[in-house]
Amino acid sequence: MPDLRARLFRPARDPAWGAAAALLASFAVSFVAMAASGRDPVDGFGHLLSGAFGGPGPLGETALKTSILILTGLSVAVALIVGLFNIGAEGQLIWGALAAAVVGRLEVPGVMLLALLAAALAGGAWGLIAGWLKVRRGVHEVISTILLNWIAIHLIQGWLVPGPLAATGSGAHVSVAGTEAIQRGAWLPRVWPGTRLDLGFPLALLIALGVWFLLSRTRRGFEWRAVGAGPDAALAAGIPAGRRICEGMALSGALAGIGGALLILGTEHRYPGVFRTGYGFDGIAVALVGGGSPAATAIAALVFGALRAGATRLQLVGIHPSFAELTQGLAVLLVAAPRMFQPLLARLRGRDAVPP
Repeated sequence: MPDLRARLFRPARDPAWGAAAALLASFAVSFVAMAASGRDPVDGFGHLLSGAFGGPGPLGETALKTSILILTGLSVAVALIVGLFNIGAEGQLIWGALAAAVVGRLEVPGVMLLALLAAALAGGAWGLIAGWLKVRRGVHEVISTILLNWIAIHLIQGWLVPGPLAATGSGAHVSVAGTEAIQRGAWLPRVWPGTRLDLGFPLALLIALGVWFLLSRTRRGFEWRAVGAGPDAALAAGIPAGRRICEGMALSGALAGIGGALLILGTEHRYPGVFRTGYGFDGIAVALVGGGSPAATAIAALVFGALRAGATRLQLVGIHPSFAELTQGLAVLLVAAPRMFQPLLARLRGRDAVPP
């Protein structure tokens, strides 16, 4: 697995135009597929762009979705820096969302900041479990984070939300799906009145800047990168590799947890009865296209956020909104495939060059 991670995520070596070319190629293939299905691809992509950027409302939706994808993408990217593959951003996001919904009900000053902090702690603790299992018990992080996802989903959405934390309703025969509503003071302020663009978008950009500074301009970031490059060599150099892995996974989970808080504090205002976002899994694609770089991850999140926002208008031309997922999947495939097969091709070329 370390070799595969090294091939898929090489932000310092892979030029940005490679990811851009993959995105353009995926749009071109989607264009052809749309035409082959008997639909007007020009009209279809026109509706897609209109749904993503055609006015204040669509721009607000794009920014809203981008902010969460930035955080889940960074969650995966940070784990990769310390040499781990975090598949558990979805579960960490869910725990962060629940923590924000519970703390957001408190009638205390600064409840919004407390809810964000609680979300970061909850997601970070869930991510730390995978890091601890890796360091202390040798449990592969892909296995542990996948299982932790399902534990979080079933524990929270199968028991806590419909059970102990369920809203009681306003009358004897009235029930409300999900938890009680959070306090109005916990709502994220709207940055653009009349849209759903709230404080979450600039907050996500600020966090991305902070992650970039941490990873590239601090000693701790250098040590994390050293551990990711080679834990044995880092340990020999005096860097506590196990501790740095746990720290990286804790930050990874905290970022995803804040992403969950943005959903609750920004739009839902309670933990809903049905909460299947998929943002955590999309974060893997965002980090892959972004090459693990915070800046490129934010740009990739914008592209995928626009696809998510604009996909709803594809129904106006008879195309299912999930068609946008085809473009996203193709982009990931086109980015990953060359990086996976380049070493094999290089070996084959070298073998062919050997004289008989």
